[in-house]
Amino acid sequence: MQKVRPSLISTVFKPSACFFLGCTLLVANKSDVSAGESKLDGRQVYRQNCTKCHGKNGEGVKGKYDDTLVGDWSLEKLTRYIDKNMPDDDPGKCKGPEAEAVARYINDAFYSREARARNHPARIELVRLTNKQYLNTIADLLKSFTGKDDAPTGEHGLRATYYRNKDFGSKAFDRIDKNINFDFGKGGPEEGKSGTNGFSMQWRGSLIADETGDYEFLLKTPNGARLWLNNNEDPIIDAWVASGQLTEHKANLHLIGGRMYPLRLDYFKFKDKTASIALHWKPPHGAEGPIPARQFLTSRVSPTYVLGTPFPPDDSSVGYERGVSVSKAWDEAATQAAIEVANFVSKQIDRLAHTKPTATNRTEKVEAFCEQFVSAAFRRPLNAELSKSYIAAQFKHAPKLEDAVKRVVLLTLKSPRFLYLGLEKSKPDDYEIASRLAYDLWDSLPDADIIKSARDGKLHTEEAVFAQARRMLEDPRAHAKIRGFLHHWLHVDHVEDVSKDPKLFPGFSAEIISDLRTSLDLFLDDVIWSPSSDYRKLLLADYLFLNNRLSSFYGISTNSSDDFVKVPLSPKERSGVVTHPYLLAAFSYQKSTSPIHRGVFLTRNIIGRSLKPPPMAMTFKDADFAPNLTMREKIAQLTRPQACQGCHSVINPLGFSLEKYDAVGRFRTLENDKPIDVSSDYTTSEGDTVHLTGARDVAEFAASSEQAQTAFIEQLFHSVVKQPISAYGSQVMGRLRQSFAASGYNVQKLLVEMATISALHDIQKNSPAKPSTSRVLASSSDGKNSNR
Repeated sequence: MQKVRPSLISTVFKPSACFFLGCTLLVANKSDVSAGESKLDGRQVYRQNCTKCHGKNGEGVKGKYDDTLVGDWSLEKLTRYIDKNMPDDDPGKCKGPEAEAVARYINDAFYSREARARNHPARIELVRLTNKQYLNTIADLLKSFTGKDDAPTGEHGLRATYYRNKDFGSKAFDRIDKNINFDFGKGGPEEGKSGTNGFSMQWRGSLIADETGDYEFLLKTPNGARLWLNNNEDPIIDAWVASGQLTEHKANLHLIGGRMYPLRLDYFKFKDKTASIALHWKPPHGAEGPIPARQFLTSRVSPTYVLGTPFPPDDSSVGYERGVSVSKAWDEAATQAAIEVANFVSKQIDRLAHTKPTATNRTEKVEAFCEQFVSAAFRRPLNAELSKSYIAAQFKHAPKLEDAVKRVVLLTLKSPRFLYLGLEKSKPDDYEIASRLAYDLWDSLPDADIIKSARDGKLHTEEAVFAQARRMLEDPRAHAKIRGFLHHWLHVDHVEDVSKDPKLFPGFSAEIISDLRTSLDLFLDDVIWSPSSDYRKLLLADYLFLNNRLSSFYGISTNSSDDFVKVPLSPKERSGVVTHPYLLAAFSYQKSTSPIHRGVFLTRNIIGRSLKPPPMAMTFKDADFAPNLTMREKIAQLTRPQACQGCHSVINPLGFSLEKYDAVGRFRTLENDKPIDVSSDYTTSEGDTVHLTGARDVAEFAASSEQAQTAFIEQLFHSVVKQPISAYGSQVMGRLRQSFAASGYNVQKLLVEMATISALHDIQKNSPAKPSTSRVLASSSDGKNSNR
């Protein structure tokens, strides 16, 4: 990769900076400046000659130039552009001091990031729980009353017990089964022993759900079986009455990612001719197949409550989900969710309160449960007034105990103290700090450990908060949240269809696509949760996670069994997420590659530059081009018009760098029997030219680019804190960039520092505007009117 001298840009390629296109910039020359001035006044030059097109403060003028004058070009590049290209009707007339003066004024007044932050300062907004936060919060709120789970053993598989009869009465042996996929034929689990009384088996353990979504479970057996999952009372599949014929039984569950769910499977064979059993699943974005061993743990856990009430989508107009909107639909969903939880709690009150219907102290225990429930929901202990209005008043006026419980739950879950974060007006105390940490790293409630620290007043120092954040980062909920961010960063959450033309790409099946997504997730986890947690490895790593199916399809030999293993590859062929086959396939057409889609992805997500929508809609139609052309030649022809070059002078060089990978991500050197040319000159936002000779050059440039690193930090902060980073002070980005570099670009340390900054921020310095909460307050205002 070679850098050459800065180039004078003849076309504006940064859309957010292209404020000169279509408008004549009449900048005064030296004769326009009063004779006595020793220094050119850029403001005066701009006001006299530019406002008619661009407005007094760069806001744009309808019918002249509608866009605002904002962007990320350096002062030097702005000066060079004006010097060479302005005015439009007489390029080169504005040169030297005149160009520098007007560029400096534009940059300092409204164009640069710093100017925009100064003119429109960001603020920390009052926000409600997002949909993910609500779902997680309810799950953890109820989970705290169901008993402590076993600590994860790290041992993958299920504990299996085998019996010599159908009634689980004569134990044969115990062992750990990595998965459930057995065909015993006419025999049984003990070699040479079929048994006249049949045999039976039991499996116990936990299932790990990596991603939130709908899961389909399939139990295939000709014999009798029952499956319990996330429910210790009622099986989700009851096939105890055997048919003797291989039958497939199905059940669907909605599960929350980053959690373990209790699993129990009972099976027997008696007089059936054959014996077999297989437990398969179809996870979100996956294909049906046996549940792999890495998704099972031998640890036992209690069930997790998964809310069923749907909510309207959260606002994501600023690039990340946030809880800023309070619509009628959202309020109705919050009410319905509160009713759903209230009904569940009232039915399960004896289990949750650890009492019995006949206990003499049942009311006392249920009231104590309600006190703990409200306190946990509000993320802090209750004072006497709140305890009286939320609990005592409800038990006093309710006709029966279960009705009192329902009232408590309804009032609690519709209270702004539950629904909103950062509602306290005073300086944040330890409980507020604990809450911020939990929602930053888990999107959920503080756990008992951090609440104890808050109660003991041990969260006032940066060292204490840092230590808690580091501990919390080891929790699976943190891993699930960061995986969600990485999916967002890589636009995986926007990928809808990765399928390809089966005639052109035979074998690229739904199973291959599912394996590729798993491969990507395993790679992301491997980089982020390794000790180095090096951001640069996301871009530069020269290995893939492959199983036998993928290694066969991509022609890569491995020494693995059928599970995924890390396979080292040539750095000339693979470079982290830039060349991961799943992403290469996702940003391609069904029949061919797409340098435009790939280039846009690299520009926005990897390099960190913004792009505006194209000025005209253009659809790529392969039939419009000569069949002997390469894809690069077709795209070059399609985007040749000057109106396209504003963006495509950036997009195309990056997209062309990936042309040695076909539409399913296989490495190649020829297209249409022609050698593939991946070399291009990419012009940075500072005006420097970088010569690219392939994907590795793009990855190396991005890994060392301050712009790319800053964009990654900003996106991660927004995903974690769900507030604008600039609202936390003008020095925060610089501090994070400096510490990120000093740590060797350790993403885990970056996360801990972000959470610490957020947790200790003094909200008094940012008086947030509070959106209307009239609909939220309508059903409960801290317990008032609670007897309705």
